[in-house]
Amino acid sequence: MAAVKSIEVLSPGLQTTIQDLGRFGYGHYGVPSSGALDSFSLRIANRLVDNSENVACLETTLMGLRLKVLTDVCVAVTGADLQLQVNKQALKMWCSHVLKKGDILSFIGPRSGCRAYIAFGGGIITPFVLGSQSTNLFSGFGGFEGRSLQKGDTLSIDSPQAKLPMAGRSLKSQWIPKYPSVFTLRVVWGPQENDFTKKGKRTLTHTLYRVSSQADRTGIRLEGAEIQRKKNTAESIISEGLISGSIQVPGDGKPIIILGETVSGGYRKIAAIITADLHLLGQIKPGDEVQFAAISLEEAHRALDETGHKVNNLSALLNS
Repeated sequence: MAAVKSIEVLSPGLQTTIQDLGRFGYGHYGVPSSGALDSFSLRIANRLVDNSENVACLETTLMGLRLKVLTDVCVAVTGADLQLQVNKQALKMWCSHVLKKGDILSFIGPRSGCRAYIAFGGGIITPFVLGSQSTNLFSGFGGFEGRSLQKGDTLSIDSPQAKLPMAGRSLKSQWIPKYPSVFTLRVVWGPQENDFTKKGKRTLTHTLYRVSSQADRTGIRLEGAEIQRKKNTAESIISEGLISGSIQVPGDGKPIIILGETVSGGYRKIAAIITADLHLLGQIKPGDEVQFAAISLEEAHRALDETGHKVNNLSALLNS
């Protein structure tokens, strides 16, 4: 490994962290998976610069990130369209580029989506904690000193010169995700679905919910029609394990979508986002609208198989 100081943070934006695909197998110790909220975008960014899919990248939210390049490096940016610029000139996303020493990479603000992913050829060098470089903000470990990036931080890249020839790769346009202001998320019914009335379940699938300002890497709180529980059911249950995409219904009847920084909770779970749609959760921002479509478990399995086929044949999706 040849560590080269390659990136200086001029401005961290609203929130920029180091994330890979996450750490798994430690939920029983209270350790969440963390990791990229949009794993598809992170995997593609890495492939564009010829990294393995689980190499640590930067995840930046909405606006304000400015980076100075300290040595020539191959870069790819995927995910939300946050108006990517280099030296105040627009730069194409979902494509790998060589940035030269002294270049300034920046994001003005969102046209669509919420989070962008920046991969550097060779990968960001930080310590592994429980098998992952992902930042756990609430416990303060992983990533860069367990925190969001700050002005003046410098990042080292592993042998960046070796990946410079990878510039010019791009994702075929038909595979680039679109992030609308109204998201349709497919769900399967959850472990406590029988604690809700037929009207309550219909409310979930026939309401256009608005994302509140209470949305972060922990979860997404929604505003809209209340979901009705059956009579004589308490507001909460004994806390139990959660997975990303669980839809909890607290006492006020307004659903909360759980994300990757939460491992347990004490509210009923009416449904869960299917695995094939989880990557969309990283692109939902306050003010967006969400609607849910219930599908069968068999349909969810088919959707996952289709996603797996796409990812396993990723080389066919790239232009060289």
